[in-house]
Amino acid sequence: MSDVSRFGVVEPADLPDDLRERVGAIAEKSGFVPNIFRALGRRPRELRAFLDYHDALMDSDEGLSKAERELVVVATSGANHCTYCIVAHGAILRIRTKDPEIADHVATNPYGAELTGRQRAIVDLALSLAVDSASFTEDDIDAAREAGLDEDEIWDVGSITALFAMSNRLAHLTALRPNAEFFTMGR
Repeated sequence: MSDVSRFGVVEPADLPDDLRERVGAIAEKSGFVPNIFRALGRRPRELRAFLDYHDALMDSDEGLSKAERELVVVATSGANHCTYCIVAHGAILRIRTKDPEIADHVATNPYGAELTGRQRAIVDLALSLAVDSASFTEDDIDAAREAGLDEDEIWDVGSITALFAMSNRLAHLTALRPNAEFFTMGR
């Protein structure tokens, strides 16, 4: 087991050209290579698919704001006890909201976190899917609508929750460890 993943890692220089470019662009922007890309790099086709779906959901300028998208990730990852995603996306949430505490509150006690009405509706919808998706009903959708979320925003919450439920499980499978840099970002 490496210090990053129980299945080892692939360094960016050893990735196929297209992935080396994509991961390199992320590393240039953040100043480091997030460990998720080093861990998933051992399966290039899966890394491509992950990045494509991640980018389709998280980089959209329509629907939820980028901060709200990160809020979904942190709530979902907290419910799934995923340290890697809580730490990594908590850093991004802190930066996007300019709030050094929000990620910690949402990850550790999302039901007691002080949130706006819209944020509360987003978190509650994500948690309904993340915690017990088999019990998800029209009532959950109605509550989100009543809080002002439109159909596309509700879909965004559901899709992001689903992607990160999968991502959380991959992080557990690999025993993925967060980069040290994430812990201090946005504080």
